[in-house]
Formats: sequence, C-alpha cells, structure tokens
Amino acid sequence: MTRRSSSITIYDVARQAGVSVATVSRYINKNTPVSPEIAKRLDEVMTDLRYVPHAVARHLATRKTRAVGLLLNKLHNDFFVSLLNGVEAIIHQKGYNLIVATYHAKGPGQMNPPVGPHNTDGLLVFSDSLLDEDLANLNASGFPMVLIYRTPPCSLAIPSVTVENVETAHKLVDHLIRVHGRRRIMFLRGPAHQEDSIQREMGYKSALQANGIPFDEHLVLDGDFERAVAYQAMDHYLGNGGQVAFDAIFTGDDDAAIGVLRALHEHGLKVPEDVSVIGFDDQGFAPFLSPPLTTVRAPTERVGQIATERLFGLLENHQMNEAFILQTEIVFRRSCGCESIS
Repeated sequence: MTRRSSSITIYDVARQAGVSVATVSRYINKNTPVSPEIAKRLDEVMTDLRYVPHAVARHLATRKTRAVGLLLNKLHNDFFVSLLNGVEAIIHQKGYNLIVATYHAKGPGQMNPPVGPHNTDGLLVFSDSLLDEDLANLNASGFPMVLIYRTPPCSLAIPSVTVENVETAHKLVDHLIRVHGRRRIMFLRGPAHQEDSIQREMGYKSALQANGIPFDEHLVLDGDFERAVAYQAMDHYLGNGGQVAFDAIFTGDDDAAIGVLRALHEHGLKVPEDVSVIGFDDQGFAPFLSPPLTTVRAPTERVGQIATERLFGLLENHQMNEAFILQTEIVFRRSCGCESIS
C-alpha cells in the first residue's frame, strides 16, 4: 500500500527514482533543467508515491511578512550575543523584523519548527537546528534559507556561512607542542553532530599526528561547548584521579574554558604552570579570565552579517548557492604559557 503523501519525503522520491536529492530539488524548483528521461521518471515516482512538494509552503511563501526567522538549538551563552548583533544589524538596515526561536530537531512525529514559511519570508538556520530531511524538504519547496555554522546536506544548493576550523585548530595545538613542549593534550568535544566540534577535533588530531603523538581517546571529554558541562566533566575526571596524565587542554570553545579553569583551580592545578589551556572564538570575556585565555579569534558577528546579507540576496532573487568560509586567527595570551597578551 502506498503511504500517505504527508509521510513521503524528498528522500523517498530520490531513492525510488534512483537519483540524488539535489536532482529532485532542481526538478521541483525548475531552476536547473534535467533530462526528459529523468523528468518523466520523477513525475511517475511522485505520482506513485502521491508526493506533494510543500504546495502550502509555496503558497504561503508568496505572502510577504517582512520578517526573517533565526532558528537556534540553544540561546544561553555569550557566543550568541555576537551572532545576533550581526544578524540584527542587517535586518535593521532592510527594515524587516527578526523572529528568533529555539528548536531541537528530534525526528518523525515532532512538532514543526516555530519559524518557517508560515510566518517568515526566509530563514537563517544555525548549525544542526534542523534535520537534513527538513532542510531538503524546505529547499524543495523553494523557501529561501541560509545555513550558519554548517554546510548543506546531500549537495543541496543551500548557501552557508561558517568559519575555518581545521587548519587553525591544528596550528593552535601545534603551538602547544612545539613552543611549550606539551605532549599530553586533552580535548573537550562540543555537541556530537555539530560541524564546528567535528572540524576542531580533526585539527586537534592532525596536529598530534604531525608531531608523532598517538591519539588517546581517554584524553577526550564531552564539554558540549557549555561551561557547566565542561566543569562537570573536568571535575569528575580530576576527582577520579585523572585516569591519564595531561599537561594541556584544548577546551573546544571559550565558554567551555570557563568551566575547565574553575575545575583546575579547585583541584589545585595552576594555569599555565601545570596545565596549558586554550579555547576558540575569542569571546569578549577571554582577555579578562585568569589567566587571560589563548584562543582563536573567530568573526562571529561578521558571520551573522554575511549570512543575513545572503538571505536578502535570495529574497531579491540573486544566486547565492556557494559556501562562504571566514578565516580565523590565533590570539596568544598567558593561559598557554606565552608572556605576550593581545
């Protein structure tokens, strides 16, 4: 029996037709021609599956709301202040309203996101706030959106804006090894499926490999890019005798560094004399931590600005499909062992 059309997704159509999701999306949106053979096959499959490509969303999208949505999976640390400042600056210039909402993508049966085609003209999607399947379906409906701090799935033509992570993380960890002689470097992972966390771990591992240091899974903790989570993980590790000795910590981001520094202090470890600590993002508080934090200056506010500019480009019918990657730079301060403070 054919499933009800409401449960059929663009992935089902692509799978049965033997083509990519991107091909189905191009055919539905009519923005790039496909061969007559593929067009016929897709028509037959969509008819057989009774697939309706978000006709309601298409209709609603033609009704201008003069509002743009920003979908986040959380909104409770200092990182988002800079991001929101960048987004809001462009929104204000354009005379639009901004609707900010949090949403935790969990899969089938979940309520629809609070922002989207029903109440906005376009959407900024942070990291993994939406599942790949949701992104594919929105893209197939022709709804304008830009991804922030992640790349699009399945080669879909969705513009994205992020920062360079791998090379800079490699250089930062390499600095600990070559300049400060650290060999037992701990890493605090961010959220499991977040690209920033994955890429920073790639840079961490590549620096170890380049210096002949074996990767040790026991030196990796879950910090979740959250100070409270990082503190608990570090406190638990040290409270259990620190199963593996370490002499440096790459905290994954600056917010986690706050929790790590507190745990180290409570357990009598001095930074940087006993343990070097490095972060990522160069948030406003980083120079004022004790000691000041060596980190990576990431242009978070600029990410928000560019992503919003690109969204308005889509709203004005310009082609904005490519990925945009902003460069980052290391800021050396006392926490790694450097004397200079910048």
